[in-house]
Amino acid sequence: MVATSMIPATLSLARRSALTGLAGTSIVALMRMPLLVLLAVLVLTLSACGTPAPPSRLHRLSTAPPAVAGAPLASPSVTPDAASSASSTAAIWQLVTPVSLPQYLDRDALLTTRGTGGLQPLAGDRWAEPLRDAVPRVLVADLGRLRGVPVWSTPPPGSAAASVRQLRVELTAFEVSAGGDALQLQARWSLSGPGTNPLSQPPQLQQATIDVPIDSKGGAAGADALVAAHRLALWRLAERIAAAR
Repeated sequence: MVATSMIPATLSLARRSALTGLAGTSIVALMRMPLLVLLAVLVLTLSACGTPAPPSRLHRLSTAPPAVAGAPLASPSVTPDAASSASSTAAIWQLVTPVSLPQYLDRDALLTTRGTGGLQPLAGDRWAEPLRDAVPRVLVADLGRLRGVPVWSTPPPGSAAASVRQLRVELTAFEVSAGGDALQLQARWSLSGPGTNPLSQPPQLQQATIDVPIDSKGGAAGADALVAAHRLALWRLAERIAAAR
């Protein structure tokens, strides 16, 4: 307690009255008032920080042929007999993994453009698996469907190494264009073997640039449109590789 006897008599009447009013308040109570305010601020701050973020929407590149305008793209119709005959005559392909990707794609974010040369993640959406895993998985499925015979991601069992043609693929760009209305895929690949010496007969390097429009429906490209463009671009790349032989 603040004792009234400790208030000097020389103070003015107003000051004596103010101090006399405080005399009935304990020092602990005075100290607790700002502490309670501080605690209230901390509680509000912690409750705001502790608010959980909304769950991310996960997206996966399907191995099913992509659709354009609601209709699946045409793929070779192979009967079991034709597939068996093709398997006995066609060269065995092995997609050598990993498929090389730009380092900026080594993340689970769906990337869009920002300004003239920037990239930014699409808020609330991400890939369900790394693109370094999704790209070879989809290419193996697409090439097998387009060629009519399986394409392997590992050396096929029971086949001599000399009978396998090895396909190496590198993506040098896989991103939304500066205008945000298209996805561009730049790739190069080579096919070696069987029975070729890479030192005396280096494989011929081929390349392609593929632009796929992004269906933004009059606004900014959403996650579904972006994923669909990625899927279609990989299908177009598989078409180029399968046709080039």
